[in-house]
Amino acid sequence: MQEQRYTAASRSGGQGRMFVPVPFDPDAAWSAKPVHHVAGTVNGIRVRAVITEQDGERGFLLGPAWLRCGPEPGTEVTVALAPEGPQRADLAEDVAAALDASPAAGAFFDSLAQFYRRGYLRWIDATKRRPELRPERIAEVVRLLEAGIKERP
Repeated sequence: MQEQRYTAASRSGGQGRMFVPVPFDPDAAWSAKPVHHVAGTVNGIRVRAVITEQDGERGFLLGPAWLRCGPEPGTEVTVALAPEGPQRADLAEDVAAALDASPAAGAFFDSLAQFYRRGYLRWIDATKRRPELRPERIAEVVRLLEAGIKERP
């Protein structure tokens, strides 16, 4: 996925936080999904965040701890962002096809943080020595995702 670079004027996010606007549509730049987990840098300092909406504007919040070592609200910041974790385009064909066949499972997978996505994919990929298990595990993952379960019990 293409990294997006831009500069923007930050502002107070309330409760000691800073709001950094995102001037592009993440659905158009990357892919449509309910929640965009991103990673990148703000003024060269690594950051992980979730793009949300505040006062009708897309952006992400940086907490008080981050502000102790970074810029203050109201300053211009240089930002580089990319989607975090495995994306649909990165998946094996059989997994991608199963998620495409179940829109509910696919949408829930897309909304998960990378930790949960990678956990499911690792469990599926752990079938290298027993490839006959792979379709069963993919079906189980789709069933769990359709039920809204973040990780395998």
